[in-house]
Amino acid sequence: MTQLLPADAERLRQAFLRCRDMDGTLGEQLEAYAAAGREIFPAYSEAVDRLVARLRENGGGERAPRPGEIMPLFMLPDETGRLVNLESLTAEGPVVVMFYRGHWCPYCRLSVNAVVQAQDRMKAMGAQVVAIMPETQRYAEQFKSESGARFPVLTDLDNGYALSLNLAIWLGPEIQRLLSYLDLSGFHGNDGWVLPIPATFVVGRDGIVQTRFVDPDFRKRMQVDELIAAVQSASHG
Repeated sequence: MTQLLPADAERLRQAFLRCRDMDGTLGEQLEAYAAAGREIFPAYSEAVDRLVARLRENGGGERAPRPGEIMPLFMLPDETGRLVNLESLTAEGPVVVMFYRGHWCPYCRLSVNAVVQAQDRMKAMGAQVVAIMPETQRYAEQFKSESGARFPVLTDLDNGYALSLNLAIWLGPEIQRLLSYLDLSGFHGNDGWVLPIPATFVVGRDGIVQTRFVDPDFRKRMQVDELIAAVQSASHG
C-alpha cells in the first residue's frame, strides 16, 4: 500500500488520540504511536526508516549548534504576525527553542502537548519557550490553539532559519508520494517539500547553547524531564 486509505487515516487518528491520552512519558507515547503507524501504514514507516538511515549516514543535524556554541540569532513572526527575536528573549532569561515539522505531524503534536504541560514549571525558572515551524501564520495559529500553548509559535517560511542551523532536509519522491494526501504546499506557501529536523535547544542568557537534542528520526524527541533539568541548569548558570 503506497497511499493512505480513508479508513486507515481514521485508524491513525484514533491511535493518536489513544497515545495522547495514555498515562506514560512522552517517549512511551511516541513509541506507541510509531508502533501503531507500522501496523496501519507500514509503507510510510519503512520509507521513513530508509530516510533516517540516509540522514544518519550523511550526519543529518550533526552540524547544528552544539553546547558551548553561540545560537544564531533569529527574527521571525509569531502566529499573530508580531516579530520575535532571540536576543530580546535571552535578555530576560534562558530560552527553549524547539523546531517542529508542522501542525499536521502527530509526533509534533504529542511532543508539544507534553511541553505545554511543563510550561508553568519552566516559566517559574525564568525560562521562555518558542516553537518554530515552516508553516504559514494560519497553521502556526492552529498549532498553538490546538495544543493550548502559551508561548509563541514562529513561522520560518522557506526554512531559512532551519537552513542556517543545518536542520533543513528535502523529502524525496518516495516520501512525497506517501504524504501526497497532505497539502504541504498549502501549509508552507511553497512546493519545496523541505522540513526541519525536529530539534530542541536550551539557550542561556549569554546566547550560548547549553543543551541540545537533535535526532534525524522525527519519531524521537527530547524527554520532558531532560528538558526541565536543562532549563534548571541554564537558569542557575
